[in-house]
Amino acid sequence: MEKANLARARRLLCALQDEIQATLIAARAREGRKFAQVAAVTAEDTIFHIDKLSEAAILGWMEANWPRVWPVELVMEGLEAGTTFPRDTPVAKTAWKLILDPIDGTRCIMYDKRSAWALAGLAPQRGPKTDLRDIVVAAMTELPTAKAGAADQFSAVRGGPLVTTRRDLRTGLVKKWTPRPSTARDCDHGFASVVKFFPEAKALAAEVEERLWRELGLHGKDGGARVFDDQYTSTGGQLYELIAGHDRMIGDLRPLLLPRVGLEAALCCHPYDICTALLLEAAGGVVEAPDGKPLRAPLDVTTPVAWVAYANPALARAIRPALRKALREAR
Repeated sequence: MEKANLARARRLLCALQDEIQATLIAARAREGRKFAQVAAVTAEDTIFHIDKLSEAAILGWMEANWPRVWPVELVMEGLEAGTTFPRDTPVAKTAWKLILDPIDGTRCIMYDKRSAWALAGLAPQRGPKTDLRDIVVAAMTELPTAKAGAADQFSAVRGGPLVTTRRDLRTGLVKKWTPRPSTARDCDHGFASVVKFFPEAKALAAEVEERLWRELGLHGKDGGARVFDDQYTSTGGQLYELIAGHDRMIGDLRPLLLPRVGLEAALCCHPYDICTALLLEAAGGVVEAPDGKPLRAPLDVTTPVAWVAYANPALARAIRPALRKALREAR
């Protein structure tokens, strides 16, 4: 796709997410806590009423607005495999694969605790071989809490700059702003976390984290309390914290840790959760596999993905070997 068309695709993903945001804000005003009702349980995740609202908004928007000259396969939990636009286009005839997480952080937003995020990544169609690294356009849009006055949106074309806007939710006015990821070279007196949202494998995740800070000389330094933990139950939200300069490192190791305690890596990060990794990369950060290799996974709704993200390359170089060692030694 030509550069101009990639820029158009970026704007389309942003417009789609604007629709999701507007739909959820309006529905919350009408329905309140109905958001939290369970609508279905699938192999990928639990689907809530709030998810069904976003699904309807997406399908309607795609039908009305996606360019017919760009046939696309839509990959999203809750949808039948092979959903395409224009409708009934054979997957083999599509040019693009669009992977979506309409609401990343459902539990955050349905209880009005913290913003969720709409996530989208667009890649040239390569069938089952289509990979996270194939994504060339990405966007993520904040789905704010009821009391929020503004909501942020990030988008980029691979190799291009990060485009960042902030919408005033009272007036609708949109302005640009420039996020600044941390330039720190270590995690001393900063936020850095290993994901441990749920009870399962939490002790093991904490052990890895403790070993990591010991290896880096921060555990117990000058009495302790040198690294701060923040468990934002949203992969998009975690990337936001890194892009915005709030966090320095986040590692989601659940697919590696859950099997060690005899559990399946079920409720963990999937490709649709981390499909906006290129946005942190566009901001100057690093997203990779825990072993330091490029992050790879097929664009589907079931593959478990372990990942680590750093606010800048210097942090990646400093932390990467210590994390590998902590993972090897943790029991």
